[in-house]
Amino acid sequence: MNTTTQIPATQNTDWGFWGTMNEHASDAWPLALNAISDATGQTLESVRIFLDSRHGRHFADDVQNGLYQGQTPADAINAATQRWMGWTIGRQTSKQYGIPRGLPYLTGFVIHCDICDELAA
Repeated sequence: MNTTTQIPATQNTDWGFWGTMNEHASDAWPLALNAISDATGQTLESVRIFLDSRHGRHFADDVQNGLYQGQTPADAINAATQRWMGWTIGRQTSKQYGIPRGLPYLTGFVIHCDICDELAA
């Protein structure tokens, strides 16, 4: 776990992962940042950008499904992380977003969001 690094705060409390997680947001935020960073090898700041995006909202939907099924926030986040890492970028998604085909879905979208954020700056 990435315990030596400062956890970046969300910059999107109304939408993205934080807004979708509702009452679970403050507990789930550091768990999701660390789980995704560990799985993808990306920085916590890159993961923050992903979680604050519309893709982070979809990730939170997956976590919420786990919570609805009775999982703890940590278990739901870990299950969603593993599921998203198990999927790969296909031809259509690669064409639409410019993410290399075959890359794990979660890794691809964390990197994609980070690049989009840099281009917008």
